[in-house]
Amino acid sequence: MKKIGYMLMGLAVMLSCSCKKFLEENPTGFLTPESNLSSAKAARAFADAGYVNLQGLLTGQPSSYGGNTYNLMEFMTGKANSDLGQTGFVNYQNLSYNSTSFYFDTWWRQLYLGIGATNLAIQKIPQINAAGLSDEDKNNMLAEAKTLRALYYFYLVRMFGAVPKVTEPPASLDLNLPRTAAKEIYDQIIIPDLLAAEGSTLPWKNTTGRVSMGAVKSILADVYLTYAGKAINGGDAAYAESAKRSLDVITKGGYTLFPEYRDMIDPGNKNKGEFIFQVQFSAAVPLTNPLTALTIPNYSGISLYSDEYGSVYPTKQFLASYPEGDKRVEEKQFFYSSYKNQKTGAIVNFKSPYIYKFFDSVAVNNTVKSDLNFTIYRLADVMLMYAEASNRAGGGPNSNATMYVNMIRERADLDPIGGLSQDAFEKEVWLQRYYELCFENKMWFDMIRTRKVHNDVTGNWDDFVGHKTVFNATFSEKNLLFPVPQQELDVNPKLLPNNPGF
Repeated sequence: MKKIGYMLMGLAVMLSCSCKKFLEENPTGFLTPESNLSSAKAARAFADAGYVNLQGLLTGQPSSYGGNTYNLMEFMTGKANSDLGQTGFVNYQNLSYNSTSFYFDTWWRQLYLGIGATNLAIQKIPQINAAGLSDEDKNNMLAEAKTLRALYYFYLVRMFGAVPKVTEPPASLDLNLPRTAAKEIYDQIIIPDLLAAEGSTLPWKNTTGRVSMGAVKSILADVYLTYAGKAINGGDAAYAESAKRSLDVITKGGYTLFPEYRDMIDPGNKNKGEFIFQVQFSAAVPLTNPLTALTIPNYSGISLYSDEYGSVYPTKQFLASYPEGDKRVEEKQFFYSSYKNQKTGAIVNFKSPYIYKFFDSVAVNNTVKSDLNFTIYRLADVMLMYAEASNRAGGGPNSNATMYVNMIRERADLDPIGGLSQDAFEKEVWLQRYYELCFENKMWFDMIRTRKVHNDVTGNWDDFVGHKTVFNATFSEKNLLFPVPQQELDVNPKLLPNNPGF
């Protein structure tokens, strides 16, 4: 934990000059914890700093060619393959990973850096008194910071379980803290932070990419749904709270399903339409969205990228599990199996379909700089959250829940459902989450939340513990939590013991 202390104490907060394109501008100065705070720009800079480490959800893994934090959540499901041994894929394919394996340390570091930035914002913003900065402005900036802090902790507890509780900037470098139980993190940080943000006057939508009230309620819906699940067992009351927030997002307007799946890979649709909250990227800055290059077949020659990684692509069994006629598996919807060679113009046929969800055609054909964002929450996700939560809270599916599932099925060219039992409806919702949200870093969290895994070969829903993947690896209790990174244990023995099995 001392390592985290050094990172948090050394954090410099970027001063933003533009509200509209706050993650596209080069910083013109820096704020430190000791800076003189005298302007509305200073307050805005503290709030904006909390967004920077959201890019850590996709960031590159040191010493790994084609390795990005994004990979971990897909490798773990057993429904993804990789062209690259350098990604460490084999350790997840056979479930032999340990506390020194790729990704865990980078995830941990990025999430705590985000927490450090939000803690600093929460401490400093109330102290700023400046012309043009109202109490409402400050309260809304605090709501942004608290929402982001809650989101960073939400990732941490789902991944690692008990984690150190850090809620203010450290006063010294001696920050060796013990782990706090996940339920306490939910009860003392995640849920209170989000409820505080829900009480703000944040705009319902925000097309600049900042936190909106729609985003706050979407995260709350996800948090309560997870809290109700197997890890915490929060029960029907938590399901009801989840359903309440997700229904707000759906019914209060402002968010609509895109007519076509390809609308999701149109840079002109960033922060609009179906998108509720996204990680911001821009082709105008050096750090662009890495997922286009990451998911192009390895050395296929279909793009101008010097590196075509093929880091993550779907297993044939997962693709075959989609129902007949499902539009999502048609060519160039969610997946693609061929593309023209950039030099020869000849069509290159791949060995199997690859992910098309992050395909930026302008970057591939011209600029080599993806202008796409990465989506954390979109309307289809929230619709399915409502369907699942209301089904549990109400003892069966209501008409709204069925309607929202059918809207998602209709876009996929599937027939509507109706008259399902509570259990059958829940499994339909889980299946639609698999198919609709695949490769968006959602499936693994659904698996550990429900303790169920869809068997792509048999079509059954297996218990998580005991499920055998198509790679002949079997999930055990050990796999429900990731190991605390060894480098953290080395500097902070209070983090011991590690999670069971590591």
